[in-house]
Amino acid sequence: MTGTASPPRPRRRIFADLTPLRSSAHYRRLWVGGTISWMGQAMTALAISLQVYEITGSSFSVGLVGLFSLVPLVAFGLYGGAIADTVDRRKLGLYSASGLTVLSIGLAAAALLDYHRVWLLYTVVALQAVCGALNGPARSAMIPKLLPPEQLPAANALNSVTMTTGTMAGPVLGGLIVGWWGYQAAYLIDAVTFVAALYAMWRLPSMLPEGRRGRASVLDGLRFLGTRPNIRMTFFSDLAAMVLAQPKALFPAIAVLWYGGDAKTVGLLVAAPAVGALLGGLFSGWQGRIRRHGLAILLSVAGWGLAIAVFGLTRNLWLGLLFLALAGCADTISMVFRSTMMQTATPDGMRGRLQGVFIVVVAGGPRLGDFLAGTVADLTSPAVAITGGGLGCVLVLGLLAARWRAFARYDARSPQA
Repeated sequence: MTGTASPPRPRRRIFADLTPLRSSAHYRRLWVGGTISWMGQAMTALAISLQVYEITGSSFSVGLVGLFSLVPLVAFGLYGGAIADTVDRRKLGLYSASGLTVLSIGLAAAALLDYHRVWLLYTVVALQAVCGALNGPARSAMIPKLLPPEQLPAANALNSVTMTTGTMAGPVLGGLIVGWWGYQAAYLIDAVTFVAALYAMWRLPSMLPEGRRGRASVLDGLRFLGTRPNIRMTFFSDLAAMVLAQPKALFPAIAVLWYGGDAKTVGLLVAAPAVGALLGGLFSGWQGRIRRHGLAILLSVAGWGLAIAVFGLTRNLWLGLLFLALAGCADTISMVFRSTMMQTATPDGMRGRLQGVFIVVVAGGPRLGDFLAGTVADLTSPAVAITGGGLGCVLVLGLLAARWRAFARYDARSPQA
């Protein structure tokens, strides 16, 4: 009996889809290099905080490290995206990664020479943020040029594994290395980790933006975003989650008030969302089969808000950790689809600038959320701040979805910004 053979069914995966690593040597080198260097940067971030405290004995001075990092990251995020839409992205990534390497070497040299000055550490942190703001948009804009659209969700899931692993393991390794061999060892190891990232960038072909015409304007990127409701919704949904339902600033208080714990309890609360995020990346094989990316974003952000709201009602530590882990998993799912939508529904000549906006949202949203949660908790209680914030996130998300209904119908097979 003859007939047309039916197309093979897509393979059902449970664990992270490794197809991007197998299909593109360039992406594989970028991913490996990025994973190693991200862990090194997390080590350095912890080492700098420890060194600032050793020099000053002030928690306020340690808090300023975050401020010296945030301000340049936000200020140069948009500008770095505009540069990435003008120049060869390979060269921009190579030069900015080289800058990060030089800064780590400088930190190691200062530590070896016993030159302990807090102003130097603040300066290096600010310059690291500038280099990161230039490197991030360039790297992100390269990915759609290296992989076909159907592999982008898997690539973004793998990138989430990189970030979460580095965030979890980097500080642990940094603390151990500083304790064993001193600050200079952590900084030198960080510098060495950049070798893999530099090699990956060096091996790439030229990555000129498509349709490049002279100087790229930040304002042109913002005007473009103003005409693309689906991409705007990816930013609005993330802001709803990070500004309204961000409980991290309250962890020290609730560790004592709710659980009768101490610093170790705070560590568990901080780690729980990261563990959930890591599991969300490791068990991401199903995400490549999803086509309704807008609906997936709405459901995952709503999942974050509901998990945070229920966490605010719990008084059992292990149950609370479970809901924080569920929130972290939902956040990773949202990130994968938001990144994929931005990469596929944006013209290549605009990808750098929109990635710059993404950096500003990701960097600024949680800081605003910390401020809002702390303010509401002081005026009312931590429970009201956390549960109210989670429910507020779901409410605002529902209003946004009702205003831009096409977002829930977004289909990855026909991406429309």
